[in-house]
Amino acid sequence: MKKLLSVAGVALLTVLAAVFAFGQPAHAAAGFSVANGRLYDANGTEFVMRGVNHAHTWYAQQTSSFANIKALGANTVRVVLASGDRWPKNSTADVANVISLCKANRLICVLEVHDTTGYGEQSGAITLDRAVDYWLSIASALQGQEKYVIVNIGNEPYGNQGYGTWATDTANAVKRLRAGGLTHTIMVDAPNWGQDWSFTMRDNAASVFAADPQKNTVFSIHMYGVFDTAAEITDYLGRFRTAGLPIVVGEFGFNHSDGNPDEDTILAYSQANGIGYLGWSWSGNGGGVEYLDMVTNFDPNQLTTWGQRIFNGANGIKATAREASVYAGTSPSPTTSPTTSPSPTTSPTGGPTRPPAGCTAVYTIVNSWQGGFQGEVRVTAGAAAISGWTTKWTFGNGQTVSQSWNATVSGSGAAYTARNVDWNGRLGAGASTSFGFIGSWNGSNTIPAVTCTAS
Repeated sequence: MKKLLSVAGVALLTVLAAVFAFGQPAHAAAGFSVANGRLYDANGTEFVMRGVNHAHTWYAQQTSSFANIKALGANTVRVVLASGDRWPKNSTADVANVISLCKANRLICVLEVHDTTGYGEQSGAITLDRAVDYWLSIASALQGQEKYVIVNIGNEPYGNQGYGTWATDTANAVKRLRAGGLTHTIMVDAPNWGQDWSFTMRDNAASVFAADPQKNTVFSIHMYGVFDTAAEITDYLGRFRTAGLPIVVGEFGFNHSDGNPDEDTILAYSQANGIGYLGWSWSGNGGGVEYLDMVTNFDPNQLTTWGQRIFNGANGIKATAREASVYAGTSPSPTTSPTTSPSPTTSPTGGPTRPPAGCTAVYTIVNSWQGGFQGEVRVTAGAAAISGWTTKWTFGNGQTVSQSWNATVSGSGAAYTARNVDWNGRLGAGASTSFGFIGSWNGSNTIPAVTCTAS
């Protein structure tokens, strides 16, 4: 549930004073980890969130929502929980059940405490310190689930007043969770009802990241009316990318009472730059923002306009989501349908126990429209770790590539070469990464054979 901002259209303030670079975390991750502004799962494979928010604490009986969200293509669900301060507490047993539902449906769980929303302006809202008390009280449900769970300390922890202590309070909350034994990736929300119009999170993110002993913190911006132009969206997200700091769009909508967010740019820029997004929200909205429901009455067969856009539209969930590799081998990814997507002509090969040395590549068309398509190539290391990779293919039908991400792509006539970028060249034995591109076609769009050379 979002609140109308009392301050809107605030001009951009100051630029970042310096560019910060952060390498691999020092700890050996049992679950998710952060490096160079990217999120990696427990297998060392980059993970980009593509999912939605689900108001579990207010609709605890809607447990089928997890399977329905997955069926529409999501790889992540952000779950609303309550600490017992503003809404009845979600117990340890309930949280453990939520995690089991996520795992059963091969979703990554982002768990958040909602009672912090609008602290300093919203009556009854609690501090981040109080939210930490809650997390530590249910720690037994979280421990051992680091591969599947990300802990979002508190939702929108400040309103438009009193947010000046955000950096100190957030850093202290992260350190308390670490001291309490939680080694999960931690997500932290921006102040100003999550929209950071004051740039408090943007300009202090580096210090908060540095305060985490495990260097395993992700920043979450909520994009509603403050982000109603492409320039505001690309500037904000781009500064985190440039600084090597991990950022996700933890909430956003296609419309809102405080203005009209530019959802097309949010989706397109996130996809082009490997940034996660989690739309608000699955169903059950009230208070005048019912239009933010993605499905009516929790029925996945009744997609709303917003639901159609985020699940099935350009750069939406169905076209771009990739299941976390920790679920590999359980069943095919729901984002590639055998009835709508051509089968790749190359696939990882090898014996029944391990792939060969070097690397293999799989080319897939993940979305197609008249005259254009979105392609993806997944690179998988063989029996030994690799430090870099190069893939090559030749189009047979005059296709061309106009835009790419997560690789350096060059072409000469019909022949194309794609090389890793600095952050995704190193792959452990059997680990995978992927890159994507936008292409054009005319008449036919057959899948080319792709070769992979490791270095």
